Amino acid sequence: MKKTITTPNAPAAVGPYSQAVEVANTATTPAKTLYISGQIPLDPATGKMREGIESQTEQVFANIEAILTAAGYTFADVVKCTVLLADIADFATVNAIYARHFIADMPARAAYQVAALPMGARVEIETIAAR
Repeated sequence: MKKTITTPNAPAAVGPYSQAVEVANTATTPAKTLYISGQIPLDPATGKMREGIESQTEQVFANIEAILTAAGYTFADVVKCTVLLADIADFATVNAIYARHFIADMPARAAYQVAALPMGARVEIETIAAR
C-alpha cells in the first residue's frame, strides 16, 4: 500500500514529486515506512528561502517536522537521513542543529558536499522514518 503525504505546513513540491510517501511493509503487518523528499529551506508561508546556514537548517528541520507530524510520525521514528551541503565547511553548524532534533537512538546518516542544490539552498535533508 502506498499513500502520498502532503501538508501546507511544509513547502509544496517544486517539481514532479511528493512531499512524502508512506508504504506498508507487507499486507499482513502494520509496520510502515515514510520516505520524505529532500527538504530545502523554503518557508511554506512565504515560499522564500531563508538566509544563512543556521536559519536554513532550522527551516529544513521545521519542514521535516511538519511532514512527520502530518503523517503521524516524530523525529524518534526517523531511521535514516541524507544531508546534502553546498559547502562541507557548514557541516559543524548543521551537525549541531541536527543533534538538537535527534537526541537518542540516532538515525543512520550520510552527509555530502554537492556541486549545487535547488534554488541556491545551502542545505537539503532527505529523511526516512519507520514505525
